Amino acid sequence: MTRPSRPVAAAPARGLTIGQLWEWLTDGRVSDDLLAWPPDVAALTTVLLERSQAFRFVVSPPPGESWPPPERDAPFAEVVGRAADEWCTAVDSEDGAVPAVIERLWRTVMEHLDTAVADLACGRPWAVCDAVLTLHAIADEAAAGAVAGRRRPRTAGSHTARAFELLARTGSMARLPADRVAHLPKARTTPVGMTHRSLSRYSCATTDGVSAVWHRAPVRRPGTEPGARHANVLLLPWPLRIREADFMPVPGSVRRPEREPFGFFRYEPSEPLDLDLLDRLLDAALDEVDTVDAVVLPEGCVDEREVPALESRLARRGVALLVAGIRAVASRPDRFPGNGVHIGVLLGDRWWHYRQNKHHRWFLDGAQIEQYNIAGALHPGVRWWEAMDVPARSVHFLELGAGVTLAAVVCEDLARLDGVAELLRSVGPTLVMTLLLDGPQLASRWTARYAGVLADDPGSAVLTLTALGMATRSRPRGASPSRVVAMWKDPIRGVREIPLEEGAQGVLLTAVVGRSSRYAADGRAPADDATDLYVAGVHQLRAAPPKPDHGGVAGGASSPSSPDASSSSPDAPSPAPLDADELTILWSWAEAVVGTIATGGDDRVPGDAAVLDRVERVLVQADAGAPWRAVMGVPEPSPPLAEAIRELRRRVTDALGASPALDADAVLAELGAASRSLVDRILRAAVDAAGAR
Repeated sequence: MTRPSRPVAAAPARGLTIGQLWEWLTDGRVSDDLLAWPPDVAALTTVLLERSQAFRFVVSPPPGESWPPPERDAPFAEVVGRAADEWCTAVDSEDGAVPAVIERLWRTVMEHLDTAVADLACGRPWAVCDAVLTLHAIADEAAAGAVAGRRRPRTAGSHTARAFELLARTGSMARLPADRVAHLPKARTTPVGMTHRSLSRYSCATTDGVSAVWHRAPVRRPGTEPGARHANVLLLPWPLRIREADFMPVPGSVRRPEREPFGFFRYEPSEPLDLDLLDRLLDAALDEVDTVDAVVLPEGCVDEREVPALESRLARRGVALLVAGIRAVASRPDRFPGNGVHIGVLLGDRWWHYRQNKHHRWFLDGAQIEQYNIAGALHPGVRWWEAMDVPARSVHFLELGAGVTLAAVVCEDLARLDGVAELLRSVGPTLVMTLLLDGPQLASRWTARYAGVLADDPGSAVLTLTALGMATRSRPRGASPSRVVAMWKDPIRGVREIPLEEGAQGVLLTAVVGRSSRYAADGRAPADDATDLYVAGVHQLRAAPPKPDHGGVAGGASSPSSPDASSSSPDAPSPAPLDADELTILWSWAEAVVGTIATGGDDRVPGDAAVLDRVERVLVQADAGAPWRAVMGVPEPSPPLAEAIRELRRRVTDALGASPALDADAVLAELGAASRSLVDRILRAAVDAAGAR
């Protein structure tokens, strides 16, 4: 869901002290109580290192100083890892004590709250710089469990699920005001360059005021074998033909006709969404591969009223993910409609819906109007703006399982260097899908340049997709027509242009999931737990001719009595009792329980009692009425979510009871065996993910 934006308070003036900066970020709540929640410390130290530029000292310390700190009782990386483990254990335990090393570092900073941030920029006093850098490293390492595909071996517990529940409810894993600083998981980090982002590999913090909305919905293939670590993605570069008449001026919208005239235009494709062609292309794809995992359509391809019929067709073929550019219906007669991305995730027999809005209107000047050969519809002497509502900026991130985090943006949102771009670079999603209504996706054009920014830093893979009809309308002077409808760029293999061949109506990509290193410039050793995506296969799809229709209904249309015309059809997914945020919360608690079983018990309690004790502690924290929610200001679970959590408890209790020896493999196998309900499917996804790690 899209949360209403809140006004961002003005930042403090230059020359502020550490205490003033932190007072503003915490709304006046700087105290030792912040140590009870590592994300709070991570957010505060991240902003301080950025504002003071002290992050650079890890590669260029002041004269007479060194980094990492001189070894005391152990190397720096070992000290950080051990302290992070102990801190997470303390958070999970009601009587746990914060590790002494963290208290000592925190005390050093608290004793210097009157130090000017500008002094830290000069490395004075060095003891404070040392303490902030080390605290940041420990807090970042403690966030490892909240990152897709990664969990520190000894820190499985309730703190990760609580962090995700807080993230789903507020847009931040920290307890601080999210409109001032948002603390988020981080999917990728770059090994090149040196910015404040180079110091963290598991979490990030942003103060730009652009809302981050985090979702988790497992769509990965079941199983941990190599065959489960790829996805077949069907690209539909539709409409295949776009007419000049598909562009039309909004009546009466031209303004300032005497000087620099501008107006608004609408795009309404006359070529309808052909569901019959979709069926035949899916037949062709399934003749080539075992399953189609995702279907992607470009900007403005689908009228939002067509989404239920489209999802119904995909559900019948087992397609689990839909990413489609939609034309929204205006909310009021005096408002322009929206433009955005519809993301649908099929889990069981239900579609879960996510919406990413477009933030920048398309602008057509005379040169572009001539390039696209639409001067008969839009006069080239007028500057034309897309008739689109401009919403508050927010970015939706969707964890899909297998360590893959997806972000989808529309057209110019890829290119505008504003808060959205900075947020994408901070989080580093595994894949950024960009849906366009643009010319051919050539390596020489603007999309490749901006995709290269994300491929270099933070190392995301970028997929762009436009409509064939628009690609073939694009005829710059001296350029030959091109059928390159998509482009893939990743940090390892570079740019790959993807054409649609003559006679083909779709392209099937095979995207392979791999592993790569996650770096931190502060002296921690690289961790091989980041997820890569790369294209290993491209297959052109040609649909078989349509079968004769003896029922009197045209092949691509839906009659009032057809399944696509009614949401009550047996083939149409039923409404979900949980909302998208609650699905995120349920999956996070299932992962916490599964992770606790997989990592065993607490070293302080021997044998099976340790496992049972830790699992029970997690389940107690998940239950409705758990005190931590009131402390953190998190709303209680709704009745449907509370019932799902109770079902989760019943399933886990039954699985533990079925294995008298408490064999972890046997318990996990029991949890992953059933698929009767949503909770069963969530548990199975959590078990698969634990096995993959």
